[in-house]
Amino acid sequence: MKFDEFDKQMRIYEQSLDQVVLPDIYIAARLDGRSFTRLTKEICQFEAPFDIRFRDLMTDTACHLMDCGFRIVYAYTESDEISLLFHPGEHAFGRKTRKLNTTLAGEASAVFSLALGKAATFDCRIIPLPNKERVRDYFVWRQEDAHRNSLNSYCYWTLRKEGLAKQQATAMLEGKTVSYKNELLFQRGINYNNLPCWQKRGTGIYYKDIVIEGYNPVTNKNTETMRRKLYIDYELKTGKEYGEWAEHFLEL
Repeated sequence: MKFDEFDKQMRIYEQSLDQVVLPDIYIAARLDGRSFTRLTKEICQFEAPFDIRFRDLMTDTACHLMDCGFRIVYAYTESDEISLLFHPGEHAFGRKTRKLNTTLAGEASAVFSLALGKAATFDCRIIPLPNKERVRDYFVWRQEDAHRNSLNSYCYWTLRKEGLAKQQATAMLEGKTVSYKNELLFQRGINYNNLPCWQKRGTGIYYKDIVIEGYNPVTNKNTETMRRKLYIDYELKTGKEYGEWAEHFLEL
């Protein structure tokens, strides 16, 4: 059997599980750190519940993904996850989910590991979204998840630092309302509403036109130049307003 024929036969098996995101369907991707609880709390011993060093590792990784060869218009990160929104016209790898997932996971894992100085891995899933409404809903959903996790984490680690064991702290918070958790923190001198926005809402990364001021020695005049740069937003909007704002990146 000639190689070309043999190659064609074998590629049928290799590609048998390939899926593609259909045209006119919006693409989001979410990357999650694998075993990051152990990595951040036991191996690296980052401050709990939030550590600026870890936040910066995640935002730097998200910035890299924005500029690694795909047309990504918006990135959002909270905790150990990164969500990406692709340009509607992105057709890299024929929109094959296998290729998008493995490439993004590999890029994120490599960049994060090099910056940390220790091995770390991400998984990735492609999320096809049928319309702009679902694009809005997706990012609102992830931000609400960030808010819920943030409040729970502050309560949990506050109790742990008081000496409670894992099971005791978890049991004390199980089934409790948001108002109960806010009051728990308030009684210990923590006003949850006054905490940094990025801890409660996550962080957004997107391209922004920035004016660069300079000086031209030839004309002896000050100059202004527009440059498109990645901007890290630690003060995101919330709720419906945030969802509509995230959607507008599809029009850029």
